[in-house]
This record gives sequence, structure tokens and C-alpha cells, in this order.
Amino acid sequence: MSLSFDLLARDGRARRGRIGTAHGTVETPAFMPIGTAGTVKAMMPQSVAETGAEMILGNTYHLMLRPGAERVAMLGGLHRFMNWPRPILTDSGGFQVMSLKELRKLDADGVTFRSPIDGTQHRLTPERSIEIQKLLDADVTMSFDECTSWPVGEAEAAASMRLSMKWAERGKRAFSVRPGYGLFGIVQGSVFPALRTESAAALTNIGFDGYAVGGLAVGEGQETMFSVLDITLPMLPADRPRYLMGVGRPADIVGAVRRGIDMFDCVLPTRGGRTAQAFTRRGELNLRNARHRDDPRPIDQHCACPACRHHSRAYLHHLIRAEEILGAMLLTWHNLHYYQDLMRGLRGAIDSGGLDDWSAAFGEELSRGDIAPP
Repeated sequence: MSLSFDLLARDGRARRGRIGTAHGTVETPAFMPIGTAGTVKAMMPQSVAETGAEMILGNTYHLMLRPGAERVAMLGGLHRFMNWPRPILTDSGGFQVMSLKELRKLDADGVTFRSPIDGTQHRLTPERSIEIQKLLDADVTMSFDECTSWPVGEAEAAASMRLSMKWAERGKRAFSVRPGYGLFGIVQGSVFPALRTESAAALTNIGFDGYAVGGLAVGEGQETMFSVLDITLPMLPADRPRYLMGVGRPADIVGAVRRGIDMFDCVLPTRGGRTAQAFTRRGELNLRNARHRDDPRPIDQHCACPACRHHSRAYLHHLIRAEEILGAMLLTWHNLHYYQDLMRGLRGAIDSGGLDDWSAAFGEELSRGDIAPP
């Protein structure tokens, strides 16, 4: 392995681990904030670190279009470019290419597409995706894949998955093995057990530093997502990290950790910060709602983030209504802090062997909902 991965504890199928990379260690289970274009939206890099985040996700597709991977490399790589000295995982560009159906042409070799920014033509192949991620200096590189759309029939899902497996093999050949840097394969196959089994076997045969489960959280629902994980995870090597891409809501994360997932990313906490949504132990709040207008309480009295330490719901409601930038900044900070608190709680529960009790308390608190003041 180019990356190190140490399993420190288990509780049922849940795992507590540590990933070693060229730019530092990552305690797992871990949540990676989204830094699409070289920034976690509405946050300074040091603020992201203060939430407890140890690794962020950068986006191959967006960075190749603007400012360009070669330019980022010339300026010292993505870590230096955005002043984030800690680990970075970059996605392959496959998910964004999936969403460009009107602008793309897919063939067995790769994808040709027009930039939605300026209309210029670009070509992504497995080899070029790997090259771009190396130019960005990603600690974890993702295999280029076609993220299967939803809803989808089994025949279409099979063709998509098998194309991704061929691309994964080509990407593995193109990847430069270096200490502290790793390549992850991505299991596809939509919701079809036989296809997930075939994909996991193909990737394991190729051999990767870690394994991601892709093509979920696209509309199939939590129960179906969990059933896919129940089928897929036992087929993946136990001594490699497992990453569930694009997930998710707090209850999704807890359920996936209990099934053996180690790594997560999702736009929800940062997008929520820009759309008046706050995540709390008792569910989600919409700070735009009038009921918060005169409320002197913090978002969550048990939260240590700056929004909760220094500001009331009433003030945050005012900022949002007035469309002040500070509102998005404070809510984003709170949401990322909440997600990192969630991961700290999960790690501690697995360490102590008390995950069942912790999960029950988490679910009970969530079910109570936000209680309005008398």
C-alpha cells in the first residue's frame, strides 16, 4: 500500500482507523468537507481546520476547467494554492461528467465535453483524470468512472459498471506509486446485487489502496442504500479504507458507519450554511423561519462553534433575512462543526465498544425534534 491504514478498534461491523498520507493522518470514521474549486465555500482554510476536519475533497472537473491543473501544479499544487497543508482527496470528474448529458459525448475510451463556462472542448480519459489529480497533488486519487444515473435498468447499469471497471484498470496502470499517495477504486452497479458483486470482485482483483462505493445517494432512498452496503462491504478487503461517496445526512452516516464505512463527503453542511439550514442533534432547522425572529437561544446550547458561542438564533435569522454574507459564514461553520462532532462521537463510541448505546441515544435525540421555548 502507498497509503497506510491501521485498524485501531472494531464494534460489530463498525471500524475505527487511521489513514496515513503524505500530508498527515486522518482519523476514521471521517467526514471530508467539500472544497470543490479550491475552497470550502464561506470558510477560511484555518476555520475548516478548527472544526476538526483533517481531510477535504477537491474536484477534478472544476479545477481542470478553472484555473487549470497545470496552473495549480506550477503554483505548487493544490495544498499550497489554497493554503490547506492537510490531506486532500480529489474526485475523478466522473460524477460531473454524468450530469453533462447535453454537453458530452461518451465512448469506450473516455468522454468529450464542452465547458459550461466558456464552451471550450475538453477530453477526459482514465489516464488524463489520473494525470490531473497528480498535477493537483491529491493524497488520494479516485479512479475515473461513469457514475451510473438514477433511475436505471439493470442492463444499462451493467454496461455502465463494466465500462467503469475497464477504466479503473487503465487508471491503475497510469497511477504513479509514491509513498503517502493512494488510488481508490469505485464500486458501481446501482441497486443490483449481482452487479455490485461483480464490480467489487473486479476492483479487488485489480488491487487498490482503498475502495469507494459510488452511485448511491442519488434518489434510491436510505433503506435501499443500506441494503447495497450490506451486500457490498463484506466483499471488500478489510485492511483497506472504505469510502461512501456523496453521503450524507447524519442518520445516513451513522447507519453506514455501523455497516463498516470509514470515509464520507457531502455538500449538505456547506450548502445548508448558504441556504439557512442548520444541522443539530435534534434535526435540521430553517433559520429563515419567522419562529426564530425573537429567539435568544443559540442554535444548539451544547455546540462550541462560534455561531453558537456568540450569537442567537434571532441574530442569525436577521442576517439571513438581510442577505448578509456573515449569516452563510456562521451557519457553514456551525454545520461543519456539527458534522465533525458527529464523527468524534462515532470514533469515541467505537473505541469504547459502546456504539449500540451511542446510536440509540443519537436516534432518540433526533426523534425529539427542536423544542420551541415556552
